[in-house]
Amino acid sequence: VQEEKIFAGKVLRLHVCTMEGAEWLEEVPEDTTVEKLKERCLKHCVPGSLEDPKTVTHHKLIHATSEKVLTDTKTVLEENIQDRDVLLLIKKRAPPPLPKMADVSAEEKRKQEQKAPDKEAILKATANLPSRNVDRTVAHHNMRDFQTELRKILVSLIEVAQKLLALNPDAVELFKKANAMLDEDEEDRVDEIALRQLTEMGFPESRAVKALRLNHMSVTQAMEWLIEHADDPAVDTPLPGQTPSEATAEAGASSAEATAGPSSEAAGEEAKDELTEIFKKIRRKREFRPDPRAVIALMEMGFDEKEVVDALRVNNNQQNAACEWLLGDRKPSPEDLDKGIDTNSPLFQAILENPVVQLGLTNPKTLLAFEDMLENPLNSTQWMNDPETGPVMLQISRIFQTLNRT
Repeated sequence: VQEEKIFAGKVLRLHVCTMEGAEWLEEVPEDTTVEKLKERCLKHCVPGSLEDPKTVTHHKLIHATSEKVLTDTKTVLEENIQDRDVLLLIKKRAPPPLPKMADVSAEEKRKQEQKAPDKEAILKATANLPSRNVDRTVAHHNMRDFQTELRKILVSLIEVAQKLLALNPDAVELFKKANAMLDEDEEDRVDEIALRQLTEMGFPESRAVKALRLNHMSVTQAMEWLIEHADDPAVDTPLPGQTPSEATAEAGASSAEATAGPSSEAAGEEAKDELTEIFKKIRRKREFRPDPRAVIALMEMGFDEKEVVDALRVNNNQQNAACEWLLGDRKPSPEDLDKGIDTNSPLFQAILENPVVQLGLTNPKTLLAFEDMLENPLNSTQWMNDPETGPVMLQISRIFQTLNRT
């Protein structure tokens, strides 16, 4: 008995097909290379084809079940081919011909014709046109974002609204109402669409509400927060409903009520003190709280923490805008945010003379809207759609746009 037969590998019977419909069985040892198997197949279906050495390389064998192209240098065993497997012998597709130089030149010419003119070409074509004295810097400055000027307007209007409401005999009750509305607004206002998106992803509703409040109603940031804190034991701990400073303010207000005297002078002093406390409480609610993740990201770029917080405050916690502010001329400055509009300016006078604005300034809800928009300018749309504050905001916007065009 020959030695090679003793140590010969297992013989596999393979079913081979061609694209032309030919079928047959090939019996090969499992240590046969794919290239040798391919040669045997070509001898069977294309007699005389092996005279051309390129014939083997121009064909390939494909495993029918896995749709895998078999590698010529591997054996049948290495390709994990089993007995009675089906193989497909096909001719490789010829590569597409390279484009002719004439075609390439024509394509490049077509692209050049469709290319927009550069600055030099524009200047050459418009050299004979009369110039217009338009200061584009000033034009851009005049048409700048309404939100920038709106903040100054709101700062001044808040002072006016507080003075008007303080003249009302029921001033304390009105401001308490405004403050209660602010508390209710902070606790209950949740973007329903954003909440639905998170709950549809499988997050619990209470957890999703907490994430949205912590991330300024941003679905993306809230989702990242939920994923990061999924295993946090305190993830479902409710947000604190009241800060110590607020509790102190309320305690002070309660004690003032308890110690109220019968005299009108004492009552007046008590009302004045209580109004002061309520003013402070409302202002504390709009104290800026920077996004901690944005602070870390910007500090990692090398900026100081204080200037990072200033940048986020100026740009409403928008990280990209804050980065541009830090790298640019840093205008407006943080101090500019607390400055109101010039009370003698035509714009402010026109706003105060508007009857709709005058009536709205006596409504505590208007004060609430102004305070809320200072804290989060993104809520401007919400107050524009409110039936009580919407008309006031619409008049301010119209007056600004009208005077901005003149």
